[in-house]
This record gives sequence, structure tokens and C-alpha cells, in this order.
Amino acid sequence: MDATTPGPLAPEVLDRDDVKRALAEHDFAAAFSLFKKWGGLSQNRIASACQLTPGKVSTIISGQQQVTSFDVICRIADGLRIPGRMVGLADRPWERQPDTSDPPPPAAARSTDDGPWRPTATVHLAADLTRSDLVMDRRAAARALAGAALSGAALLDSLEGWLQPAPATQSSQRRGRIGMREVEQLEGTARAFRAWDHRYGGGLRRKAVVGQLNEVAGHLEEHQAADVEQGLFRVMAYLGGTAATIAWDSGLQRQAQNYYLLALRAAHAAGDAAFGANVLAGMARQMLYRDRPQDALELVHLAQKGARQAASPRVRAMLHTREAWAYAAMGRAAAFRRATAEAAESLAEAQAGEDPYWITYFDEAELSGVTGGRLLDMARTAPQQHAEAAAASIRGALATRGAEAGRSHALDLIGLAECHFLMGDMTGAVDQTHRAVDAAARTQSSRVRTQLGQLYPYTVGRSSSRTVGEARARIRELLSS
Repeated sequence: MDATTPGPLAPEVLDRDDVKRALAEHDFAAAFSLFKKWGGLSQNRIASACQLTPGKVSTIISGQQQVTSFDVICRIADGLRIPGRMVGLADRPWERQPDTSDPPPPAAARSTDDGPWRPTATVHLAADLTRSDLVMDRRAAARALAGAALSGAALLDSLEGWLQPAPATQSSQRRGRIGMREVEQLEGTARAFRAWDHRYGGGLRRKAVVGQLNEVAGHLEEHQAADVEQGLFRVMAYLGGTAATIAWDSGLQRQAQNYYLLALRAAHAAGDAAFGANVLAGMARQMLYRDRPQDALELVHLAQKGARQAASPRVRAMLHTREAWAYAAMGRAAAFRRATAEAAESLAEAQAGEDPYWITYFDEAELSGVTGGRLLDMARTAPQQHAEAAAASIRGALATRGAEAGRSHALDLIGLAECHFLMGDMTGAVDQTHRAVDAAARTQSSRVRTQLGQLYPYTVGRSSSRTVGEARARIRELLSS
């Protein structure tokens, strides 16, 4: 019975200063030892309560393994009835319900099929993600959240709720303390964060975005009026999308996907199908960078199906370019050309002033840059067929958006330099490489540096050329800084 009957910790154990300190620091080796000493819990009972193996608990207590998994931290809190605030989580579900002597059921058993898509579940997800992200130090957060992103059926099955209407929230007599004016101010902050990320890339403002997202989740926990609640969910979606982009740009793939999922659920709760489609397009881009074009194509089709009439011509154009990207990665040149033509046709229908701020970046320059990048993908295996066309398209992007575009400008220059290498134009390649290094140095984007690293092999084996050697040295210097 001792090994199979979990039980909560006594309140006086959780009130001890040494226990509080261990939990706040996520030092579960010390916490488990204290639970054994002061709470009378055996190692097997801790394991059973937390849905862990006794061997796992043993390695934690001995210090051989640190607990950095978000899921494991949640299981420990729920199994031992540790209030969420003590371990940097949102209030746990059992804290919002009358206490019983039985342990809380696993998360999967607590929810129905549409459970994750209920607005209240979205708020809890936001609070859990952000509080955990803010409490853990940067290194621990990276270990916990930098795992491989889901793909295939595991990812697509989790998104089926996107196509269903959002469940209604329960009415409450209790109302929050903010109004639409505060919502508009929060939306202005979300817009500023997005502009900063678009220009500079990287994670310089990551904690600020996550902190703002946590604040929005806190407001939603207060049961706001219907219009305020909808506005807050919209802001949560915008901030979640930016947090996802920052995480992805910093190489944290699983963390990026967690925030993309949050943004999609928040957009669903806000009734903002167009932004939801934009989030799915971001997830598709993540799959494309991971060489999973079929998953990306299914995500784009899910976005197109879910948005339907809500998508403006500019949003439809962007979705067509993601579709074209997937076709290019599959080597389907005819399908790529068709989808690119559809993107151009949709963009031609766009009217100034009709789109929300988050899609206004998608203009003729963006279309040229994305098209050039996809032609470059195909030029790597067939340079004579696609390299010149890729260079021409990228030049079109550079002619109409300058250094203020930040990350996109740097990526364009790196792509153009590679085009010149593929065409055998060493003079042009060296010139564009120097410009690319200058632009890359002005961003904090790891994605830009990754692309620059892919340019480096073109400069190897050309030691007879002094100018190529100088370009190679500049790439190496920046990448090693």
C-alpha cells in the first residue's frame, strides 16, 4: 500500500522555509529529501504520486539528474498537491476545485476531446508556460523546452480543434478591473514587440514578451467582460506568435511550437481566424526549416480551410507562398510556379488600409524575397535552371526594402551571394558576401547566422583567390563572435 497509495503533503511541510526555498529553485533533489524527512513519504510513494518510476526519483534525489521537464514539474505539483505558485506554475486545476482525498487524475483524463481548445484551458496553458519560462533560469529553460518539435500525425491531430467553433465561456458575476482602453494599450505593446523582432531578430526582448504574455493571462483569469475578454485573447495570440518567432529564431524548436500552439488557441478563443491562419503558416515555416515539407503543406491547407472567408487577399497571398515553399522543397517545380502565381494574383487584389498590422509586411518586396529564396532552394540542385531567376527575384526584394527590414534584408543578401557563387560569378559573390556579413552583424538572429554558415563552404577550396579568402575570414570572424 505504501508504494501505491499517493497522498498530499501536510500543510506544515509546505510551510517550512527549506522546503519553500528548494521548490522555488526547482531543486527537487533537496525537496524530495525533505519530503522523506518531514513528510514521511517513502521514495516509492513519491514516485507513485508523481507518476514517476522509483528509479527516476532515486536519480533525482542523488543529484544525478535535474528536473527541467515542464511536464514532470506539473506531475510533481499535481501528485503531491504543491500549489502552483510554489514552483512557478499557474494555479493547478485542483486548487480551483473543492479538495478531495483522491489524487488529481492525469491531464488526459481531466479533459474531453475539445478540452484544450476551451478558453479557460488556453488561459491555464499561457499561465503555465510563461510562469515556468520566467522562473527557470535561461539555461534550465533551454534544456526543458529546446527539444524537437512535434511533427506528423502527433502534431496535426492536436490541431483538429482549430476547425471547430470556440466553446462558449462560462458567465461570471465577477468582473476584472480593466477596460478596452487597457486592451488597446496592451495591443500597442504587442505591436511594438513584433516590430522589434522583425527588425532585429533573436531573443533580446524574449523575457519582456513572455512577461507581458503572463500579465495578459493574469487579466483573463479575472473573468473580464465579454468584449474585454475577446480583446485580451487577441492580444495573447499576437504575443504568443511573437514569443514563438523569437524562440524559433533562437533555435528553441519545442519552445517555439509550444508558443505557436498557445497563439493558435488564443486566436481561436478570440474568433480571429485570419491570425490563426497566420500562426499555422508560422508552424509550417518551422516544419520547412526542419525538412518536413509534407507536414508543412498539411498545415498550410489546414490554415486555408480554417480561415476561409476571413482571410484577406494579403493573407491568402502569404499562405500561397508557404504552399509554394513546400512544393519547392519537394522538387515539384510546376506546383511551385502555380502556387507562386496564385500568390501574386491574390496580392494584386489587396487594398491599402484593409489589413491588420501583423500582415502589412507582406508586400511585393516580401513576395519577391520569398520567391527568390525558393528558387534558390531549387538552384542548389539545378543551378543552370534556377540560379539566375533566383538572383533576379532577390534583387527585386532588395530594391524595395532596405536595411530597416533587418533580418529579411540580411537573409536576402546571403541568398544573393549564394546565387552568384552558383552562377560562378566570384566578383559578385564576394561583394554580396561582404554586404551580407555587414547586415548579419546588425541582427541578433541565430537564423541569419545559420544561413551565413551555409554560405561558408562556397568560399572553401578557393585559396588562390585573395578576395574570396577575405570574405571567408569575415564570415568565420562573425560566426565565432
